[in-house]
Amino acid sequence: MVAIAPKIQTASPMAEEKPLHLERSDVSEQRITYGGRTWEQFKLLEQSLEGLMGLRLFYFDGQVEILMPGKLHELFKKIIAVLIEAFLFDRDIEFEALGSMTRKAEGLASGEPDESYQIGEFTLVLEVIFTRSSLNKLALYNVLGIHEVWFWEDGVLKVSHLRGETYEEASHSQIPELMAIDIQTLSKCILIGETSFLKARKEFLAAHPKP
Repeated sequence: MVAIAPKIQTASPMAEEKPLHLERSDVSEQRITYGGRTWEQFKLLEQSLEGLMGLRLFYFDGQVEILMPGKLHELFKKIIAVLIEAFLFDRDIEFEALGSMTRKAEGLASGEPDESYQIGEFTLVLEVIFTRSSLNKLALYNVLGIHEVWFWEDGVLKVSHLRGETYEEASHSQIPELMAIDIQTLSKCILIGETSFLKARKEFLAAHPKP
């Protein structure tokens, strides 16, 4: 394991707290949250963490969250991405794979999702959850203008689609290009992917034949 202790500028009140200490792990993940923070303090922390690979940083409603994903977190987010992309390629659907690209609403919110896509006019982000976040992620992504959020937690995939000003849970994606995906089948194949990406991909495509 590699311990990470980035320097936090002394100009920020955050420096008065315990030094940030995260450890890379083969399995587990870590979250550190600071409450009562301004956007300016968040920006200082963001600068101090610049260049450190693997960390994901969020800011919303005065809270800063730092996530160090573990192996299982990264495995599951990747298999979900593999299956989505296999479906899109198989049906000749154009898309942009934007990964964990930072999304910001200046002064209000910032987030680095596990995966993200632009599919036609719609933006999709994926969140894999092993340890609960203290941030309201749907409220954060609402501010960032994300159309749909998929949460993977405890072997279940949940879809939340933005309708008007609020997200509604849906039984399947409301993005036109993804509506044909059976979420229960996708969840089953995600679990298969923990041991075999190839088998997961084959079973998923077989269950979703090209029209």
